[in-house]
Amino acid sequence: MAEREVRLERYAWLSIGAALATIALKAVAAWVTGSVGLLSDALESGVNLVAAIVALIALKAAVRPPTTHHHFGLGKAEYMSAAVEGGMIFVAAVAIVWTAVDRLITPVPIERFGIGLVISSVAAVINLAVGLLLVRRGREHRSITLEADGKHLLTDVWTSVGVIAGVGVVALTGWTVLDPLLALAVGLNILVTGFQLLRRSGAGLLDVALPQRDQDVIASVVASYEANGVEFHALRTREAGQQRFVYVHVLVPGEWTVQRGHDLCEDLERDIALALPNTTTFTHLEPVEDPVSYADQHLGDERFRRG
Repeated sequence: MAEREVRLERYAWLSIGAALATIALKAVAAWVTGSVGLLSDALESGVNLVAAIVALIALKAAVRPPTTHHHFGLGKAEYMSAAVEGGMIFVAAVAIVWTAVDRLITPVPIERFGIGLVISSVAAVINLAVGLLLVRRGREHRSITLEADGKHLLTDVWTSVGVIAGVGVVALTGWTVLDPLLALAVGLNILVTGFQLLRRSGAGLLDVALPQRDQDVIASVVASYEANGVEFHALRTREAGQQRFVYVHVLVPGEWTVQRGHDLCEDLERDIALALPNTTTFTHLEPVEDPVSYADQHLGDERFRRG
């Protein structure tokens, strides 16, 4: 396995370790204080653990080479990972809301505030450090799995900060009703996070186009070849996890030899790969003088149509 893939898996293992540590810390804090807010925070960390395990499985699958059954590889496994994480977030949110409503109906006083808040604060610091690292590495390596896992951990940090602040207010004021109300707010916040993850994973599974910044890079490379009667149209893009795919029709003078047209396509594919790593480009060669060559202009980006 390539060194790069091994590094990505190590980050997933780091996320698993962080989830186990924070679950233990937050569970102890919830048990010591009896706070449903801290309990909801511990439940969200349980989701982090499941998400980290799924992320590890997805990263292992995504780097496998193409096979006779999966000609384009398994890059979309990362989107499936994000979808599973989103679903688990919804489950955790329901559990949190259920517990909070029950505590609203049957209030329970919070005890031993100090030690509980200290333990929960340590867990939040762990999640902050690991979350920032995963988001940075996920963006660097174009891994939606690592980036989603990191963002989830950072969301957990903000949740923890809110819970800690709320429990502190309860300690100062004695308003125990704030604890379950805070847990309800945590549940709603988690629902938003889950929806965002599901939307992004769904877009990837439906072959959404590359981000505009990537399309601009491709357009710049293609434009550099538009000379001596060479034209392009039907440019389409999609992505599968860390992999990018570009499809474009190349129109050249009919008098060119097959070898000359082939060489131009090879140069174009190489330059796009250099400009955007992990990009596979598929070119289709057509004679520029033939009207039939323009019958498929409706495909792809408007900027690459010719009429």
